[in-house]
Amino acid sequence: MSSEENKLNKEKIPQEVFDLYDDYVHDRMERRDFLQKISVYAVGGLTLPSIINFLMPNYDKSKKEELDYRSILIEKIKYHSTKGGGWINALKCIPSKSKKIKGCVLVAHENRGLNPYIEDVAKSLAVAGFMSLAPDALSPLGGYPGNDDEGRALQSKRDKFEILEDFKAGYDYLRTQANCNGKVGVVGFCFGGWISNMMAVQINELAAAVPYYGGQAPIEEVHKIKAPLLLHFAELDTRVNEGWPAYEKALQEHQKPYTAYIYPKANHGFHNHTTPRYDPAAAELSWKRTLKFFKANLK
Repeated sequence: MSSEENKLNKEKIPQEVFDLYDDYVHDRMERRDFLQKISVYAVGGLTLPSIINFLMPNYDKSKKEELDYRSILIEKIKYHSTKGGGWINALKCIPSKSKKIKGCVLVAHENRGLNPYIEDVAKSLAVAGFMSLAPDALSPLGGYPGNDDEGRALQSKRDKFEILEDFKAGYDYLRTQANCNGKVGVVGFCFGGWISNMMAVQINELAAAVPYYGGQAPIEEVHKIKAPLLLHFAELDTRVNEGWPAYEKALQEHQKPYTAYIYPKANHGFHNHTTPRYDPAAAELSWKRTLKFFKANLK
């Protein structure tokens, strides 16, 4: 890391920079425009490259529980998505030392494929006693390419409803595994949060859904939801949060079981420990609540 990057920390970055980054990574801004707008903040001896490098994921921070990961079984598998993209690659993690698995959880990634952060989520679930499956929606296009920028470009070439079918097929695969009691939950982040909400609408047997700062399912389809929901939101994530009041009203009107938390001063992506948007307090508390929620609903 350069001396310039050492000068940077989360507290020194204006919220406008994080908002611009959010627009960029969610395809609402071209890279050229993003760089131009960010360049305004390259002052005080800091360069544009140092700011960009600071904002981007640092996957050296993945595998933060590597010693714990040695106690679980990690497999790379394939399953077939008939209505989606065909053969889908996935990471399957099993708590090898658990006599009884607490439940099975599908992990839905962001809009960039199965990157090291999402692999960490799947492994962490296994460390906690859950069998997990993390599919890669980029499989039909060769899989996660090794960096998030190219991953986003690839995922933008796929239809999101076809990707939804890939994750639903992953649910079908997971619930038929010998070590699974047939109860499967889903946790998803960003785009994967939308996947989680949509699976709750479309799969009657889904046992639990945990969308992290995910887009909401259509209001007119909320009445179909049977699975209990645990929803995590970031206070500063105005883009996703603007759809929450109407979604909550529909959940209440149809008497759907849900619990929602909005984490103060947190940005979209606060659970991702590889980016500066990471909020340790919000991430740890939300994850503790998530594990407790799955333990209660997947037994």
